[in-house]
Amino acid sequence: MSFLEVTLQLADGFMTTLLIFAITLVGAIPLGLLITLGSMSKVPPVKWIFKTFVWIIRGTPLMLQIILVFYGPGLLFGAKALPRLIAVIIAFIINYACYFSEIYRGGIESIPKGQYEAGQVLGMTKTQIFFKVVLFQVIKRIVPPMGNEIITLVKDPSLARVLSVIELVQAAETIVSLKSLIWPLFYVGAFYLLFSGLLTLLLNYAEKKLNYYQG
Repeated sequence: MSFLEVTLQLADGFMTTLLIFAITLVGAIPLGLLITLGSMSKVPPVKWIFKTFVWIIRGTPLMLQIILVFYGPGLLFGAKALPRLIAVIIAFIINYACYFSEIYRGGIESIPKGQYEAGQVLGMTKTQIFFKVVLFQVIKRIVPPMGNEIITLVKDPSLARVLSVIELVQAAETIVSLKSLIWPLFYVGAFYLLFSGLLTLLLNYAEKKLNYYQG
């Protein structure tokens, strides 16, 4: 089996992996911020509901969450099962949003209260203080941990196989089992290394651009 033939057979797996990665990132980043606001709420019931939700999601395996999202609606409510890929994406977005929310919370709480007080002395509103004084300092501080989670997200789509979604690793394994070839696995490994390397360079560049926010 030629290199071109293997590449063509892996193409769908490539696209599914990239699709899960991209949609999860687009959905989890803003949802994580909303969860952060809930977990930092000054209303105790709201705060503890969000904190408990985050604790459950972070404390259970992503694979289990994928299975629950797919089978849960039907078993609990008799609803029609979601399409497998949609169930995977929903589980990924919820999972990563909870992890992102804790990173956001840590970044926001790391800003000294004196900076908020200084902004108030200058007559700035809370919104102005956040967007003009705090925001970019928070972004600088959360880039490294966010980068770690994003790199993990490159590899986690392989868990979609639990619902028989044909992502990159599943596609490669099919070729290995049917054609008795080993090198497609190294091909897939090279893809992950290249993808992760490019993201690492991009994140390092972003971190350097924010170096002047020393907070």
